[in-house]
Amino acid sequence: MGVPAFFRWLSRKYPSIIVSCVEEKAKECNGVKASIDTSKPNPNEVEFDNLYLDMNGIIHPCTHPEDKPAPKNEDEMMVAIFEYIDRIFNIVRPRRLLYMAIDGVAPRAKMNQQRSRRFRASKEGMEAAEEKQKIRQEILAKGGILPPEEVKERFDSNCITPGTEFMDNLAKCLRYYIADRLNSDPGWKNLTVILSDASAPGEGEHKIMDYIRRQRAQPNHDPNTHHCLCGADADLIMLGLATHEPNFTIIREEFKPNKPKPCALCNQMGHEVKDCQGLPREKQGKHDQFADSLPTSEQEFIFIRLCVLREYLERELTMASLPFTFDFERSVDDWVFMCFFVGNDFLPHLPSLEIREGAIDRLVNIYKNVVHKTGGYLTESGFVNLQRVQMIMLAVGEVEDSIFKKRKDDDDNFKRRQKEKKKRMKRDHPAFIPGGQFSPQALGNRSSPQAISNPRQAAYEMRMHDRPNSTTSSPNTSLNSDGSPSPAGGIKRKAEDSDSEPEPEDNIRLWETGWKQRYYKNKFDVDASDEKFRRKVVQSYVEGLCWVLRYYYQGCASWNWYYPFHYAPFASDFDGIADMPSDFEKGSKPFKPLEQLMGVFPAASGNFLPPSWRKLMTDPESSIIDFYPEDFAIDLNGKKYAWQGVALLPFVDERRLRAALEEVYPDLTPEENRRNSLGGDVLFVGKHHPLCDFIVEQYKSKNTEPVDIPPELCHGIQGKLTLNENAVLPDQTVESPVPMLRDLTQNSAVSISFKDPQFDEDFVFKATVLPGAKKPPPVLKPGDWEKNNNDGRPWRPQLGFNRDRKPVHLDQSAFRTLGHTMPRERGMPGMYANAVPLGAYGSPYSRPLLSGQQQIPKLLSNLRPQDTWRGPTPLFQQTPQRTAGAAPLLAWNRVLPSQSQYQPGQYQGLGGPMSYPQRPEDRMDRGRQAYGPGRPYPLPPPSGRYSWN
Repeated sequence: MGVPAFFRWLSRKYPSIIVSCVEEKAKECNGVKASIDTSKPNPNEVEFDNLYLDMNGIIHPCTHPEDKPAPKNEDEMMVAIFEYIDRIFNIVRPRRLLYMAIDGVAPRAKMNQQRSRRFRASKEGMEAAEEKQKIRQEILAKGGILPPEEVKERFDSNCITPGTEFMDNLAKCLRYYIADRLNSDPGWKNLTVILSDASAPGEGEHKIMDYIRRQRAQPNHDPNTHHCLCGADADLIMLGLATHEPNFTIIREEFKPNKPKPCALCNQMGHEVKDCQGLPREKQGKHDQFADSLPTSEQEFIFIRLCVLREYLERELTMASLPFTFDFERSVDDWVFMCFFVGNDFLPHLPSLEIREGAIDRLVNIYKNVVHKTGGYLTESGFVNLQRVQMIMLAVGEVEDSIFKKRKDDDDNFKRRQKEKKKRMKRDHPAFIPGGQFSPQALGNRSSPQAISNPRQAAYEMRMHDRPNSTTSSPNTSLNSDGSPSPAGGIKRKAEDSDSEPEPEDNIRLWETGWKQRYYKNKFDVDASDEKFRRKVVQSYVEGLCWVLRYYYQGCASWNWYYPFHYAPFASDFDGIADMPSDFEKGSKPFKPLEQLMGVFPAASGNFLPPSWRKLMTDPESSIIDFYPEDFAIDLNGKKYAWQGVALLPFVDERRLRAALEEVYPDLTPEENRRNSLGGDVLFVGKHHPLCDFIVEQYKSKNTEPVDIPPELCHGIQGKLTLNENAVLPDQTVESPVPMLRDLTQNSAVSISFKDPQFDEDFVFKATVLPGAKKPPPVLKPGDWEKNNNDGRPWRPQLGFNRDRKPVHLDQSAFRTLGHTMPRERGMPGMYANAVPLGAYGSPYSRPLLSGQQQIPKLLSNLRPQDTWRGPTPLFQQTPQRTAGAAPLLAWNRVLPSQSQYQPGQYQGLGGPMSYPQRPEDRMDRGRQAYGPGRPYPLPPPSGRYSWN
């Protein structure tokens, strides 16, 4: 799930870690898209070795997207997942390994959070359906117009949990997809593919990390492997840092807030369900041809370069005059550990540490001040030194009171500013705004003027619009001498005119004296003077910190441990933690898939369980009926929105749950028993892979014993191979589980069960950079750049992965021309899209050419042929130049705030007369996106989005 607001804070503090992805688009001819050859060099000018997919971050947006219509059935969902993987593969283009990891059964510590999310989703879905039906009835009763209600089964996203039929079918579909790509895609030719489906226990991202740790411990591992991990969770950044791999990159969707969504009642844009009035739908387009289309744009992707983040952290964490030797890798581990205090998937964050209030910066400052006294680092290879942690936490506890008071002051100031803003907007709001065809339009938003139709009728409707609301005197209304209503007439102030908004009552009042007493009394129902209970809470939290760090660096220390409270203690309570035990039970085992479903599902999602198991959730006589409340409280805990609050659900007692399930285990069918069993990973290769013949020989010999992978045949990958019962074999048909896709009748791929190298339970994976690893070239501006002469060279930030890229230059007239012809927003014509540029084609409105200025057709003649479609040098890389009489150059950011690439095809069909004749080399280079000849050069980032250090 990740840490809320962590990525936003990180990208603002360390902006150079972000790089926009360059994606080659498929060419379309006669309505048929040509496939992209992913075996060609990566257009991002970097070659990745391994690509890891955290599949749950792909499954959720493909099955229930927020910004486009949802798939109609399960088959369409599977195809959407295939297309998403294809798109990621096209961007990254791994050369050695593709690892797909689906969330399996999670540790008990994570199951509590999964249980909370699934109970909330069920409750919010039912409440939303009831509210929608209520508003529909009210609108229809008032004569509103709404489309007929669709009788459609709502997709329950809770089915994306191990053990369900949906996840079992997904695993079958992915096996088919992998075989198909190994047979047909040249980019997959020499690729090793590992699929870890939902039957393999562990969270997806942690299965990936476990694989990397175990391969790093092998003698044949390449220490300069370039890893790329796809996932949206913010904790992937900390997991990537924990590997200490020098080349680690994360790819994720670029977050764009406030995406428009249609109303769930009338399917119109611009309002939510609660604001729907049932008005007739406006015509979309001249002939209503856009009635069923939503204003969607393709999601873009970004890279997060952890090597650049390591550069930032090295600057920030480097400390001089330490009583011990400074080790940057150890300080990175400490930084990762301190991030756990502001939130993670397993522990509630401390009340005094909010990431939006700069909690991580505060912790780092305290850490740098206290580390001289600690005598060493807080952590080592995933193990915590509690005595040193105690010094950090007590230092935070000393400023807790001031933190709470400042939080209250900031909140009051924010409310005051919002109140003043509302008053100001209300005062400045015009009394009347015409609607319809007379409504105001923003400059540049109309492609062409629209003719006025039936103006008299439109004017009449505007006049009559406010007539029922006009002030009329009734017999009971007292009037003043000028005819205006008298205040004595009882004019009532409307509730919506009030500036105060109802807010949840805060009984804790952390900013007032006695906050600790009130906190423990309200949250734990104990007195703050109960030292024994407070120590129990602190001990559980300390155990949690040790468990989480071990989970990130060594793997799951215990499948059974969990934090048994809904709330965290205060930092000032961490006194005396140095002697607290931090060992965990050895030999613990994960839940089985159906057992986990019983632990995390609400009764409303019981249809995914066998009938006799489902009955345990609803039968009043069930021994575990108290695990499944129909309603539960949500404590906002000082927050404003319900999704930020704490769901007060009872914790599941594992012993009681297992005892109740023993009675219904005999009712499982053979298919349900298969889905309830734990599985493993499967390795796939194509016929061109060096390992293919070795695997085929294993099947021919029918060797049932595990065999070691020859590392020289598989890019240094090591592990055990075992014959698979449901294997994909050469010359055998692979049936398609999706009816709309064909069977693979000429298959040449092969699959086999794979198991990672095994180690003793007490083995410690060292958190350090491996010998032979090469440090990536620095990207950030050196701190002493200005102090040294550097031959007068200006600093040029690295844009993208290639530091040797040579940008080309466009003169000022080219910038002005682009400003006239290019759209300001994606898909929207620019303000001057139809205007002839000044000085072009002998226009009667043209001005004389300036000195040195050339005619438009020769605009790009100063470029070499091979650089034809490469874009302009960003402003911060240009030497300031002025031509006598020329207008100052406008900010390039204003030309294309939403586009990240300069594409040659955008010269065509923009509604203006700018249509340049193509030269032969232009036609050859169209569509090429490599960073060599013909690559479109990325534009400077929009103002305020990412700044370069």
